[in-house]
Amino acid sequence: MKPKKFCTSVVGFTLLINCSLLAQENEEKKPVNAWHNEFVGNLNLTQASFDNWTQGGENSLAWQLNLKSKSINDRENFNWSNTGKFSFGRTKVGDADSRKSVDEIKLESVLTYKIGSTVNPYFAVSGETQSTTGYRYTEDSKVAVSDFLDPGYFKQSAGFGYVPFDEFKTRFGFALKETITKNHPFPYADDPSTPEIEKTKTETGLESVTDFSQKLGENILLTSTLNLFSNLKTLDETDVKWENILSAKVSKYVVVNLDVNLFYDRDLSKKRQVKESLSLGLTYLLL
Repeated sequence: MKPKKFCTSVVGFTLLINCSLLAQENEEKKPVNAWHNEFVGNLNLTQASFDNWTQGGENSLAWQLNLKSKSINDRENFNWSNTGKFSFGRTKVGDADSRKSVDEIKLESVLTYKIGSTVNPYFAVSGETQSTTGYRYTEDSKVAVSDFLDPGYFKQSAGFGYVPFDEFKTRFGFALKETITKNHPFPYADDPSTPEIEKTKTETGLESVTDFSQKLGENILLTSTLNLFSNLKTLDETDVKWENILSAKVSKYVVVNLDVNLFYDRDLSKKRQVKESLSLGLTYLLL
């Protein structure tokens, strides 16, 4: 081969390799979508009707809609987790008016910086309220006791989180909690010891949030979230919110849920509050 042709071949081969490496490098530098998005919705419906039924009974209709969303951006140096929950349901028994049975709106965003293997600093914000008016019923009347953002709860916290394994994570830090009201300041925001009616309340304290999830079988999942908040002025009085859900997947679109919630806030009631619901309904997973 002549020197001129040889040099030309070497140069061409070198340029081809460089172009290939450059294309590969540019491909590796393309941004990767690290967001993991999930949306789950289920609708539960219960109905009963009686006509000349000698054993007695009343017509009834109950339904409940549950929507849950999750969006997580997990990178090498941080984790940004966003969750949302919406639940609403109504029940009608006999000739009585339809009444609200479930009503909850909850949003939370947690940003965690990864500086260690299991313990990392975090910053979190959350908000919680309901969508429609809530009533307290008597035999012949009903009284409005709550509404959208009446009350509304907002919380900001910062501290350290601990994740020993995927199924368990907990965080602890300082928190600022705001309660806002409009037409129903008592007992959510008003301080009965003062002559004025306060429609907002701000509390500074310590927060602890623990999440646990465990598969009890191939199609059975237990999830539990324990939220504790202690006002720095009264550390011996801790607000407790403990949510537990046991889900069993019967088929691709049918799921049974047992939901048990325990709630304690001394400002609202000196006794603990418990809510339990068992539902069978259709579920749909998007994304």
